Amino acid sequence: QVQLVESGGGLVQPGGSLRLSCAASGSIFNINVMGWYRQAPGKERELVSIITNDGSTNYTDSVKGRFAISRISRDGAKKTVSLQMNSLKPEDTAVYYCNALTYGSNYWGQGTQVIVFS
Repeated sequence: QVQLVESGGGLVQPGGSLRLSCAASGSIFNINVMGWYRQAPGKERELVSIITNDGSTNYTDSVKGRFAISRISRDGAKKTVSLQMNSLKPEDTAVYYCNALTYGSNYWGQGTQVIVFS
């Protein structure tokens, strides 16, 4: 089992920045991929960015050039990954979920709210 805890959401004006962090604990040795998804009100959950253990990344088109995912780092019994979000837009408003993939399972955090407003 893997437990994920997100932090760093909040309120920000357009053009501002936020940094989201995710800490994974439990069976972290089995984690192959970590990343971020988001779900806006009335919309489906969508991929924002993911990164593999070897550093390969993927971003949804709408955040390319604005968001940057960190490499997966190991800190004792935890693995962490962060998402630096710059030049935020109102359409980035959503609940952001951390995700971790192992060989057999898919894990989700509780989510952290990001609101971009004028």
